[in-house]
Amino acid sequence: MKIVVTGGTGFIGRALCAALAADGHDVVVLSRFSGGAYQGVRHVRAQVIRDANGAYRYEPQGIAEIDGANAVINLAGAGIADSRWTPARKALLHESRLSVTRALTSAIRGTASPPSVFISGSAVGYYGSDFAKVFDESAPAGSDFLAQLCADWEQAAREAESESCRVVILRTGLVLARGGGLLAKMKPPFMFFVGGPTGSGRQWMSWIHRDDWIAMVRWAMTSASVRGPINVVAPVAVTNADFSSAFGRALHRPSLFPVPAFVLRLMFGEMADGAVLASQRVVPTAAQAGGFTYTYGDIDSALRAST
Repeated sequence: MKIVVTGGTGFIGRALCAALAADGHDVVVLSRFSGGAYQGVRHVRAQVIRDANGAYRYEPQGIAEIDGANAVINLAGAGIADSRWTPARKALLHESRLSVTRALTSAIRGTASPPSVFISGSAVGYYGSDFAKVFDESAPAGSDFLAQLCADWEQAAREAESESCRVVILRTGLVLARGGGLLAKMKPPFMFFVGGPTGSGRQWMSWIHRDDWIAMVRWAMTSASVRGPINVVAPVAVTNADFSSAFGRALHRPSLFPVPAFVLRLMFGEMADGAVLASQRVVPTAAQAGGFTYTYGDIDSALRAST
């Protein structure tokens, strides 16, 4: 299969591309930056432009790669937790996702040979924050910034839906693996014996090991019955306090020093409540109903494999 990927150089995108290339697929990463092949993955420079009507389009080389591809996977977007959510940063988070997604859907609709599946990113932040609710794929979007960002992103992706192209939306939880992501940010305090929960520790964390995330993308890509939103999370969410304790066990370190919520708000502003202290207890109803099998179904085994 020929698979075109955007956002293929990040923490999860690079690992996904390498895994797909190892499966024998022709993997093409579209990026606005120039670059070469890595681990059998082709890297094609393709800018998104805005035409006179305000619509987003790919340059011809990007459209040429999409035309005839079997699958397109869209993971592009600026990092949610990379810096404080200033008005300018929030605008960038929105623009970086919707511009690429709209350019992809335009190319898919306009090509002679569209892909059979378009898989586009989203996040469990779609549901907003709630300490009591359990969210499956039927739950509505929340009302905070991150929820509305995800809702807009998903709506843009659905424009690719047609009789010949099904759309799958990846509502991804916290992805765990060595070398990046959440654990890379959490690890230093624990290594210095000052790690612990954040805020009350009561907030729910819906997580998935990166290997299972990649496996679920493969499953969604090859299972013709899978369409619409799927919660890309492990079967059992854990509280932040339990997550921190498990991380401490994996590192052979204590988890005794909580970070108060007011400190996080001083450090991160709106992002503290919108992401760091947010609570999402999410269940992967679609994946479990479809027979997806996890390698890491519990937090201890996932964290042991990630440290």
